[in-house]
Amino acid sequence: MRSKLFVPASRPELFAKAMDSDADAISFDLEDAVAFESKPMARTALESFLRSQATTPSNTLTSHSHKRLIVRVNAVDTEHFQADLSASVWPALHVINLPMVESAKSVVSAVEKIEKLCRERSINQPIGILANIESPLGLRMAAEIALSHPSLVGLQIGYGDLFAPLGISSVEPYAKQFVRTSVRFAAGEAGIAAYDGAYVNFQDKEGLRLDSIAARQLGFSGRSCIHPSQISIINDVFIPTLEEIAHAVRVVSAAEKNLNAGVGAFSVDGRLVDGPFITEARNLLSLAHRMGLTD
Repeated sequence: MRSKLFVPASRPELFAKAMDSDADAISFDLEDAVAFESKPMARTALESFLRSQATTPSNTLTSHSHKRLIVRVNAVDTEHFQADLSASVWPALHVINLPMVESAKSVVSAVEKIEKLCRERSINQPIGILANIESPLGLRMAAEIALSHPSLVGLQIGYGDLFAPLGISSVEPYAKQFVRTSVRFAAGEAGIAAYDGAYVNFQDKEGLRLDSIAARQLGFSGRSCIHPSQISIINDVFIPTLEEIAHAVRVVSAAEKNLNAGVGAFSVDGRLVDGPFITEARNLLSLAHRMGLTD
């Protein structure tokens, strides 16, 4: 999921437009984007939409079949959580996004409730968990959270909730890179993806590009979008370039030749290559293949 477009669940008139966008995933928001008094209406609208996606004939869903559908619910310890799950857990859903996660226990609790609903509704496909790291405690416990349950598919940074209460500027590069590095290593320990948070100045396209490149260079898989104009830039950044693919092909080809000859370390394009770099090249080619960039 390179790009994840946020859509307030209280704005059902935007659902179809979001689904027709080029975003890899649509994240329907029941949390911050929906005022308290509008949450019941938002749940009703979202449930209606998700259930219609599950019952619409498959031949009419071709253009949307690649979309990942995510719902950001309210936090596990809020009064809204159970009602949010009830509205969201339907066959069309792929991922529940948990905000303000600060412990492994909260993830396990959420999974238990989701699995119970799946059993009751005869939903056989797994629903993943995307955990937001957006508090000092959550950041400190990121590795424990990442390892909390097999249903976890990724960690996602929430810069607003993490930085604003501490008086840290949302564009402070050193703080952002520290958080990114911490979250990326936590996700890496668990073998799951890391996703960057939103870039709030959606009119600053060059700033978004540079900021996204900084995240991709730390191994992030994608990031959130708060405006459709951000989708194409994010999709363009979080994809292997032709040069990267060509280099990876040369690395894998050279590895096959050298490893068969008993040589573990060699050079490609003037760079030292050994075990971890071979793995990196193979992973990149696998990603490129899944994206349809290679045969």
